[in-house]
Amino acid sequence: MIELAPDQLPPLTRWFTAGSPGAAALPEHVLASGTGRWWADRAAAPRALAVACADHVLLRGDPEALARDALAVFGAHYVQAPARFLPALGSAFDLVVPWERMLYLHQVPVPVPRTPDGVTVRRLAAEDAPALAALTPDTAWVHASWGGPAGLAASGLGWAAFREEDVLAVACTYFHGTRYEDIACFTVPEHRRQRLALACVTALCQDIATRGHSPSWTCSRDNRPSRLLAWTAGFRLEHEYVQHLTGKPAHQGSGLPA
Repeated sequence: MIELAPDQLPPLTRWFTAGSPGAAALPEHVLASGTGRWWADRAAAPRALAVACADHVLLRGDPEALARDALAVFGAHYVQAPARFLPALGSAFDLVVPWERMLYLHQVPVPVPRTPDGVTVRRLAAEDAPALAALTPDTAWVHASWGGPAGLAASGLGWAAFREEDVLAVACTYFHGTRYEDIACFTVPEHRRQRLALACVTALCQDIATRGHSPSWTCSRDNRPSRLLAWTAGFRLEHEYVQHLTGKPAHQGSGLPA
């Protein structure tokens, strides 16, 4: 596949449904934020289209239009695609693992819980980027959809629990769509079980509602803590679906861009 510049994009209404929740809001997020990349089998009148942001990919179109190794650029990604793409994914990677997911929509307003003494929950601001960057490397996924801590901090779409200058928990809009905002959250391990994530998530949900949008929540079916947090924060299950985690390209030396 070849990468497309934003001014090369075809009309997207035939490819993606506007106003969709969960990871399906990814195309709208990429258009609005500029974080992410677009790919197609060809620039003019494409027959297959992909959009990638952070480690997530959405595929649409006709997989028969793709060369054998066309999808190899999406190694180690979570791919959401119609079932007709599975043979192409299977031939492109040494491993394709189905990942059962759950999509929740926010339906029950919940008050922001009290936090421990000395902890403040507030909106992130641009000057909070160093505090986000100071979190452990395994938290980088939280701000990946904004291109890094500076992008998330400046977006105005994140809330965090602070003790002095330290971030203890954070919740943010991960994919910002035209109708739904899909949420991500994280709590520093030693500060869990203090309802800090719940405080951040409920504050963020109230903020999303003031924008006239609706919060959505996606998580693994096996992630019981995330499911419990979603329920406690007022989310209710909408449907289940399957993404696929890709492994390494099955054919090395294909000459595809990294």
